[in-house]
Amino acid sequence: MSAPPRKNRIRTVLLPLLAATVLLAAALTGVVLRQNSYDLREQRVTVPAAGHRLPGVLATPATGSGPFPLVVLVHGDGPVDATHDGFYRPYWEAFARAGYASLSLDKPADWLGQTMDDRARETADALAWARTRPEVDGGRTGLWGASQAGWVLPKVAATVPGVRFVIAVGTAVNWHRQGEYNLRAGLRAEGAGPERTAAALRARESTLALLRRGATYEEYRASPGADPELDAARWTFISRNHTADASADLRAMPPVPVLLLRGADDLNVDGAETEAVYRRLLAPGTLTVRRYPGATHSLVRTPVERSSWRLPLTALFAPRALFPPGLLADQRIFLEQQRERGPATAPRQGAVKGVRGGVWGPSRTPV
Repeated sequence: MSAPPRKNRIRTVLLPLLAATVLLAAALTGVVLRQNSYDLREQRVTVPAAGHRLPGVLATPATGSGPFPLVVLVHGDGPVDATHDGFYRPYWEAFARAGYASLSLDKPADWLGQTMDDRARETADALAWARTRPEVDGGRTGLWGASQAGWVLPKVAATVPGVRFVIAVGTAVNWHRQGEYNLRAGLRAEGAGPERTAAALRARESTLALLRRGATYEEYRASPGADPELDAARWTFISRNHTADASADLRAMPPVPVLLLRGADDLNVDGAETEAVYRRLLAPGTLTVRRYPGATHSLVRTPVERSSWRLPLTALFAPRALFPPGLLADQRIFLEQQRERGPATAPRQGAVKGVRGGVWGPSRTPV
């Protein structure tokens, strides 16, 4: 006996719909897998650095056995893992296409207890470790760093022999000036009027006064302008680092090539000031600057980063499209140019002078 006509109609509709759903899911899965596959090899490593044993990733070009020149990554603010939740992989792929390996480490669990000197020691130790590896050409090593790394990169380049180049992404020079710029830019973006802006600046000055006299977190919390979301660990971090200024380290750097990358829509860091200071303090002819219209502090396309749905979807389905046109290619070309300069003599392991043993920040802080 045949099925009732109504059941036949339901089956006629549902079966093609189910098949289409399965095919769409398979197609989307294929897109995600293809877009999140990168032309490189990743090796999990553990690196002794600044008193920690930090997990990390050593990413090398997909072909060849090396030794490869190396880029050591220095994170911005925040609790960042070695891949930055996958955000770094398009960078590593661009570096690999220039023939470079990349080394990136997890931040230590107690990163809020670090000073910029601690972070510099950590980076120096990572360089020293990498130069012992057979996959790495110890005479061709350089640094890449974002945001807060602006207070680490010049310190390492000025004190660790053999750093061949620096790529600085959205970096600042002076902590206090960066904080004021960030505050004013954020207020403008929110449409704040003169009264609200003046009140925020007064609160900032009160906080700076507390920091200058070494006030405790309890004293800060009792102050009128205290941020209720700023916890004791963050206050300690700010207290230890708020006097950071990269000027002396920039002046002390050897004449190595520096690539400064900045987004035109950066609300965190005054990229024009950073460029002006770098031009004044770095050796003549060593600085190259790339400014990307329609890009944020993180050098993500502004409409993407500022959309609650476009950012996660782009990161999932087209991660390379997060970035403005030319960003990845500009870094690849810069690194290819460094290879043409020829290798330096690799410094001996541990040859470090003068270094005492966050999307990326700096976070918006009261200073």
